[in-house]
Amino acid sequence: MIITQTSGIPIYQQIADSFRADILSGKMKEGEYLPSIRGLAKDLRISVITTMKAYEQLEAEGLVTAVQGKGYIINARDADMIREQHMRKVEEGLLQAIASARIAGMTEQELTDTLKMLLKLREE
Repeated sequence: MIITQTSGIPIYQQIADSFRADILSGKMKEGEYLPSIRGLAKDLRISVITTMKAYEQLEAEGLVTAVQGKGYIINARDADMIREQHMRKVEEGLLQAIASARIAGMTEQELTDTLKMLLKLREE
């Protein structure tokens, strides 16, 4: 796991994003435990509170469950549920983009063109 102090993305979010990607891609399997909160905090040289916040975010998303005295275990993945969660995040992001575009005075066509351009850049 690579954590960047200068990325502008909060450290807890970087941790959650990394685990989320590993869980959703199948790198981490159902029934596996996440590293201990203290152990990960020590390895990454960050606060235990930061690590806990990342784990709590994953729990709130339904990807892991806290097991008393054992840590956080990866839940079974329901493909439809996971897809729905991602679609909800896409919708939230697009709604924020639309609001920002309105403030900037962009037309619908400019916004659509910008999205198409960004999609094309991601393919390269």
